[in-house]
Amino acid sequence: MRGGLWQLGQSITRRLAQSDKKTIARRCYASEADLKKTVLYDFHVTHGGKMVPFAGWSMPIQYKDSIMESTLNCRENGSLFDVSHMCGLSLKGKDCIAFLEKLVVADVAGLAPGTGSLTVFTNEKGGAIDDSVITKVTDDHIYLVVNAGCRDKDLAHIEEHMKAFKAKGGDVGWHIYDERSLLALQGPLAGPTLQFLTKEDLSKMYFGEFRIIDINGAKCFLTRTGYTGEDGFEISVPSENAVDLAKALLEKSEGKIRLTGLGARDSLRLEAGLCLYGNDMEQHITPVEAGLTWAIGKRRRAEGGFLGADVILKQIADGPSIRRVGIISAGPPARSHSEIQNESGESIGEVTSGGFSPCLKKNIAMGYVKSGLHKPGTKVKIAIRGKTYEGSITKMPFVATKYYKPT
Repeated sequence: MRGGLWQLGQSITRRLAQSDKKTIARRCYASEADLKKTVLYDFHVTHGGKMVPFAGWSMPIQYKDSIMESTLNCRENGSLFDVSHMCGLSLKGKDCIAFLEKLVVADVAGLAPGTGSLTVFTNEKGGAIDDSVITKVTDDHIYLVVNAGCRDKDLAHIEEHMKAFKAKGGDVGWHIYDERSLLALQGPLAGPTLQFLTKEDLSKMYFGEFRIIDINGAKCFLTRTGYTGEDGFEISVPSENAVDLAKALLEKSEGKIRLTGLGARDSLRLEAGLCLYGNDMEQHITPVEAGLTWAIGKRRRAEGGFLGADVILKQIADGPSIRRVGIISAGPPARSHSEIQNESGESIGEVTSGGFSPCLKKNIAMGYVKSGLHKPGTKVKIAIRGKTYEGSITKMPFVATKYYKPT
């Protein structure tokens, strides 16, 4: 069985490398010499990390385990990801909430201190500039993390609007945490393992909550969140303490939590039905079309006040013309840009992400179809390399989420 898993992992790795050639060109990834490295780069290489270019960084796509083995181990035990390529920042000042609410769809003011939510930065047409997890630390401090591939445009967008806001007397400033690293600890052993390294009672910290606490002797920003569908944490740690923290987490788990790369991270988030910006969300896709209407607070729906609000609120009222859906299909796994057809062979949409699910042992995908054809159970065909294969629309997540919430 191990040989088969290994071969599948190698196949996925080759496929990712091949399919990413156009993506790499499109996203203007740096040449090998120009790639940035996280402080854990040598740690990755020492532990067998296979390094690949991603969003201008040299990042591990996998380690000695296959992608399939890593995916299953995250669900059964746990995974440790280096996500230091992502950009953490704080907005501070008495008007920081009012400022941020001009740029995102979330009801930031309505969040309790120490809690957060997924949100979307929108443009004037209602399209998604990026998705982000934001946290209201206090009424005058917001902490957020934006995607690595969107860092430059996100920061330019925030800065442009901040200058205009401050010119009108608004009190807001920011700090970008380039001096910190970011680790994601995910899976059923995440809580018990992290508990060894902090005096904070993690059993009283629930999904979406945020604390600034001491972990392994370092002052960390801890958020109970993740990108796998599992219980887990994202830990912002001073970069000089990052390697020691990674070593301690692996040691305390007695080898059950393993270093995990981008390959398994992608299969985990797909199984959890989570969007990958640049694939499943882009500048022309609104939060409503992406199935993220739940992230638009009730007060924001009533008041608007964010970029593109007129387009988004009209879609909420009238319904969007397209919708993001989950798909299970036969044949080879569907890939980004595979055409989705109805049973008569007419084009009704396009796949945005797809692959073989290590947990379900079947092909899963997500994409966009015309409204009215988005209901679970709808039969479709997926066009792959000149042939069509049977499929059906299904609810997401494909694998049930296990977020740690109050009972």
